[in-house]
Amino acid sequence: MSDKEPPNPFEEIQRQLKELFKDSNVKVSAHDFSGEDPFADEPAPSAADAAAASDKSAETLENIRNFNLKPKEIRDYLNRFVIQQDEAKKVLSVAICDHYNHVRQTLSGKNSQTTEYSKQNLLFLGPTGVGKTYLMKNVARLIGVPFVKADATKFSETGYVGSDVEDLVRDLVKAADGDIELAETGIIFVDEIDKIASEASFGGRDVSGRGVQINLLKLMEETDVNLFSPTDMMAQMQAAMEIQRGGKPKRKSINTKNILFIVSGAFDKLAESIKKRLAKNEMGFGASVANQEEDLSSYLQYAETSDFIKYGFEPEFIGRVPVRCACSALTANDLAHILTTSEGSVLHQYRDDFRGYDIEFDITPEAILAIAEDASKEGTGARGIMTVMERLFRDYKFELPSTAIKHFEVTTDMIENPAACLKTLKSNNAHLQQAVWEDDIKRFASAFEKAHGFTLEFKPLAVDALIDEASQHDRTIQSLCEEKFRDYEHGLTIINRNTGQTAFRLGKLAIENPDKELSNWVVRSIESVKAKSD
Repeated sequence: MSDKEPPNPFEEIQRQLKELFKDSNVKVSAHDFSGEDPFADEPAPSAADAAAASDKSAETLENIRNFNLKPKEIRDYLNRFVIQQDEAKKVLSVAICDHYNHVRQTLSGKNSQTTEYSKQNLLFLGPTGVGKTYLMKNVARLIGVPFVKADATKFSETGYVGSDVEDLVRDLVKAADGDIELAETGIIFVDEIDKIASEASFGGRDVSGRGVQINLLKLMEETDVNLFSPTDMMAQMQAAMEIQRGGKPKRKSINTKNILFIVSGAFDKLAESIKKRLAKNEMGFGASVANQEEDLSSYLQYAETSDFIKYGFEPEFIGRVPVRCACSALTANDLAHILTTSEGSVLHQYRDDFRGYDIEFDITPEAILAIAEDASKEGTGARGIMTVMERLFRDYKFELPSTAIKHFEVTTDMIENPAACLKTLKSNNAHLQQAVWEDDIKRFASAFEKAHGFTLEFKPLAVDALIDEASQHDRTIQSLCEEKFRDYEHGLTIINRNTGQTAFRLGKLAIENPDKELSNWVVRSIESVKAKSD
């Protein structure tokens, strides 16, 4: 019987991989396998962290088992964040309550075995920036379930280059910190679903779009998804290592029965198709609709299953999203409402940005309306607010933190000509700027002393010279001082060695020609040493 240890199977795998890629451009890492997991992306969590995550998952599952929210309560919560979209909130609230009441009964084992439950996956239609994604994020946050969002355009049919739709479910497990039972109660949101329509006449993608639909519909009903992607070699090897190590086997798949799927898209070309269909009815209904609303997206509320099939969706796929709702485009008044009342208003973000520099601003009601009007012209819904405000505040964010200005007001004049208003604001506060520059000089001197152990004292004329140069060349005191005194550490060290001096007073000459002044100081210190020795 041989005394040799049995060969390590993973060392053999490693050897074979190195041989396989020896003549290719692919580089294979050849680290030795140890007792630790070689495939871990980051260190394993501590026992305390793992326990905290487990407690959090258990608490969330317990909340789902005791789910008791009413549709109007969910609607009222969403009203805090999303403006308008009343019908979408109603549809979503009812679907969420129905779904999680069913999940609650399933988890508690009270479901009737004779009643077949049809999952209420949702389809939301509407232009960009109206709040579709924001609705889903907030409802998931309210319930506490894991949430995953992805764009349909990144997926491809199995066998093609691109992501696998099953990665959505695996990502849900990651969002649940590895808790598979919790992930099985999560929400998956797929945006831009209209982009995988396979009908070429509607500008659809290539034929793989149909394959993506087929793969998605399997997930949306009920299927088991392998937690290890078949194309992920590292995951497969990790699974093999777990088997080799023995111990209690872990679950290798996740069931999608209780995962709620929500898909959405702009469907602009579908709106055109619906408009044509309604226009064929010359006896009132279609014509009256066309006259009621000029916005093309308003026709999406009349979408029928046949419209989606004609658009390029498989009947089986569209049948998996029985709950459908069209979101309306946002008007300028809606955008103004978002700015002033939504808890998620981007206006709060800009206030926080300026507060980081101890700067506050007020905004007039007229300015709110003006921003909303400009944002409406962008044609991107609520996202247009960010575009307008970034353009408006860009120079203010850049200039004001380096000034003494701690407050300003946003008016319609500022919106019409932000550059001119900024210039006036700075001019009106110019008398306060001297103190800011002097503080900057002191801040540099303090940092220099902390780094090198030498005290720099700037004489009044030196301060004035620094400020004049910084103002003339539009530079900060910090960068100017760093440039002028970058070699002073070495010269001052020589002087300190010769004389023991640690504090130095800088005059105007040190600002105008710092290197020459430092050289003079060094020469004098050497002469001082010679004089003492004589």
